[in-house]
Amino acid sequence: MGASNNDATNVDGHSGGISVDGLCKCDADVWLSPGCKWNALKNLNNAEKAGKRQVLTPPSSKVIVRFLRLMQEHGYIGEFEEIDDHRGGKIVVQLIGRLNKCGVISPRFNVKLDDMEKWVVKLLPARQFGHVDFTTSAGIVVHEQARRNHVSGKVLGFFY
Repeated sequence: MGASNNDATNVDGHSGGISVDGLCKCDADVWLSPGCKWNALKNLNNAEKAGKRQVLTPPSSKVIVRFLRLMQEHGYIGEFEEIDDHRGGKIVVQLIGRLNKCGVISPRFNVKLDDMEKWVVKLLPARQFGHVDFTTSAGIVVHEQARRNHVSGKVLGFFY
């Protein structure tokens, strides 16, 4: 049985449901997987490259919302709105044309405070350009804030 164009396979190999127009409709037990976070951020990348002004990124999760909030605080995206459809939710994001690339790091590697600069150099294209997000005991923060607060954690993703 061959795979059709409507089958969406996540980065980690799980089937995430049906893909319609590049949007991932994930199953309830899979939507928290890193693959669907990757799909949501990939939708942002593709819409930005196509010059779209807004994008619909299902499914919604707390991690994706916090990641988008950091992107909004640093001026990479405009307003975003969560839509509760009782199926995992969706997010409508207003794009402002400043986002070059964003992505998820999977698996979430543990990063010591001393090794944080190595990850920043590895993931970002230039110094003082872009942000790497970490999940810490202080919440989801960008690398500068984690360094200021002397907290380390797991690498979550990046945007620039």
